[in-house]
Amino acid sequence: MISKSIKVAVLGSVILFASCKENTEANEKLMSDNVLIQEWTGPYEGVPAFNKLSVDTIKSAMEEAMELNLAEIEAIANNTEAATFDNTIVAMESAGKALNRVFAYYGIMGSNVSSPEFRVAQTELAPKLSEFNSKISQNEKLFQRVKTVYDASQKTPLEPQAQRVVDLTYKGFEMNGANLDAEKKERYAAINKELSSLYTKFGNNVLHDEENYVTYLSKDQLGGLADGYIKSAAKIATDKGQDGKYAITNTRSSMDPFLTYSTERSLRKQVWANYYSRGDNGDEYDNNALIAEILKLRKERVGLMDYDNFAEWRLQNRMAKNPENAMDLMMAVWPAAIARVKEEVVDMQTVANELGDNITIEPWDYRYYAEKVRKKKYDLDSDEVKQYLQLDKLTEAMFFTAGELFNYKFTPVAEDSVPVFHEDVNVWEVTDKDSGKHIGIWYLDPFAREGKRSGAWATTYRSSTSFEGQTNVLASNNSNFVKPAPGEAVLVSWDDATTFFHEFGHALHFFSADVKYPTLQGGVRDYTEFQSQLLERWLSTDKVINQFLVHHETGKPIPASLVEKIKKASTFNQGFGTTEYLASALIDMKLHLADPTDIDIDKFERETLAEMNMPKELPMRHRTPHFGHVFSGEGYATAYYGYMWADVLTSDASEAFREAPDGFYDKDVAAKLVKYLFAPRNAMEPAEAYKKFRGRDAKIEALMRDRGFPVPKS
Repeated sequence: MISKSIKVAVLGSVILFASCKENTEANEKLMSDNVLIQEWTGPYEGVPAFNKLSVDTIKSAMEEAMELNLAEIEAIANNTEAATFDNTIVAMESAGKALNRVFAYYGIMGSNVSSPEFRVAQTELAPKLSEFNSKISQNEKLFQRVKTVYDASQKTPLEPQAQRVVDLTYKGFEMNGANLDAEKKERYAAINKELSSLYTKFGNNVLHDEENYVTYLSKDQLGGLADGYIKSAAKIATDKGQDGKYAITNTRSSMDPFLTYSTERSLRKQVWANYYSRGDNGDEYDNNALIAEILKLRKERVGLMDYDNFAEWRLQNRMAKNPENAMDLMMAVWPAAIARVKEEVVDMQTVANELGDNITIEPWDYRYYAEKVRKKKYDLDSDEVKQYLQLDKLTEAMFFTAGELFNYKFTPVAEDSVPVFHEDVNVWEVTDKDSGKHIGIWYLDPFAREGKRSGAWATTYRSSTSFEGQTNVLASNNSNFVKPAPGEAVLVSWDDATTFFHEFGHALHFFSADVKYPTLQGGVRDYTEFQSQLLERWLSTDKVINQFLVHHETGKPIPASLVEKIKKASTFNQGFGTTEYLASALIDMKLHLADPTDIDIDKFERETLAEMNMPKELPMRHRTPHFGHVFSGEGYATAYYGYMWADVLTSDASEAFREAPDGFYDKDVAAKLVKYLFAPRNAMEPAEAYKKFRGRDAKIEALMRDRGFPVPKS
């Protein structure tokens, strides 16, 4: 999942990024002594003062930075000179640098080191941020200047990147009601303000349930669990004041291995229920009513601009273009996915019967018996594979891949030379392998902890642009691996290793960007997941396997026989993986296509899944009450299908490498990969960029082959 914490003005799906140099001396004089506003100092062209984060300063810094940005915007809007690309669009691109810096801190405090005190400040700031955005997106004088530049560019086009910025900026204003009358604009802004508070509350409710629903085990309840997992669970329990017990936290990184290996079925059910009922416990932290209100407000807002539904409005500037195309793709895959689930359940039930377990497969059994089927069918033990998947070695493998494809070198920076926001964070400098040219800084925050949101994501604190002089990149990857007991190796599952590579793909996308203007760093949601999903493929290449998958105790490389088993099992459990994802993506789309009047969210989810013939043996990956992608903001709203859209591109692009003389390390294909798929970011229409790489549009057949599903006849 991609996450950008550096924002200036959010105009719908368009985010205006700022560069790193102050554009006026006046702004410097206006700035207070608040450290979170001040320019970044120190090495590498300046780095965030993460060691000086505090709740006390974030609220005042945000308020002051918004005022500074609004002053800049007013100056642009009230310029008496005729509107030009330079005095309007470039001026907007240059504005808001102080706010950019504050948002870097704000994003860290919200995602990585949240606290009850910060959540209070976050709740107070949400409506103010919404008002701030509305003051920009609904600034009539500003929009008229943008429109003047846009209209002129339609007659006399600008150079490609300049034209792309103009088009995106104008579209952002248009999609956010710039053409509405005064009364509708007022209502539009009021809706955004209300939604901002609902999004914040939704996310905080989920975080509350993740922090407060912890399952504590006694020593006689540890059957099936690995030693490393047990030691980690013991440490977490001790840290929570439950010495002598073992804590299973309410996060995926803790839940998933427990459901896979624990022999305690009743406890599997409890841990499963805790995880999948986040935001759905009928208390003050329940999200169902919030979701209903969010859906109503979203529909009302786009209705002001005469759109039939939120999905129609959202997808117009995505690769899918409209909800029908997105639904067609998902429904082309759905029947094969649920059919495969039926086969998987039969296999699992057979194993359960052979073991004399006298059970019928339930959702809390799926991972447990799937693992037993894996061992039976492929003689593949996931825990055995884990012994060769060390976090440190996987990090080296990612660096190796970046070196082969992008010519990057990652070098650890001296301890204490770059401030970090938590002791777990490590930092590397990124340079070109041949020239030594500095490219950027990479932060890694790998471990789960209280106050950190679940999942994995990538973030930029500063993006690369060249319109005011070349800037370097500050980017991070953030995971939630269970922190090991002292002296123990961090061993992860194959799925978690894949996710690790995925998020690193986002970081490489940031580092390799070759764009002039900040707005072009933004992405098209159903395309930006493609680059990161593609990078996952290098985990299973021979060069990575042979060099970096070594046993954490003996140091011996993973046996060729085990590698062969992994490859043979590559399509195993694809019914589960595809169905749990697609169920969430389909519910996301169907909720936003439905009439939200008097909608009962729990009933809608239940009845819609039944209509889709959702297998009863597994849940959606993200049940609606904790679907943060969709309801703690708008980034993935009606856009969660984008992972599947990107999967089609990924599978098709992978075949381009397989067909190349040197496979996944073919220099010619890698060069095209960087040039057309990574470097342009949003400076080029995604469909055009993909055609330049592949020579044609992507085809769904490669995806079906990858998953072991029947390939549709063309």
